[in-house]
Amino acid sequence: MRIEADEAKCVAAGQCVVVAPDVFDQRNDDGIVVVLEEMPDPRQHDAVREAAAICPAAAIRLVGE
Repeated sequence: MRIEADEAKCVAAGQCVVVAPDVFDQRNDDGIVVVLEEMPDPRQHDAVREAAAICPAAAIRLVGE
């Protein structure tokens, strides 16, 4: 699995960070998503899937799913 985040779509809700804090963060200045682990460990896949599913802007895309 590879993670792509569309910064233009991101609304800085931060739900991804709450669900998968080892994989996602937010920029300090505007809260836009930052992907910390573009290719997360398989043990993190469930949390990453949940983060993508609950993103209110659908700004997280999972490639190879």
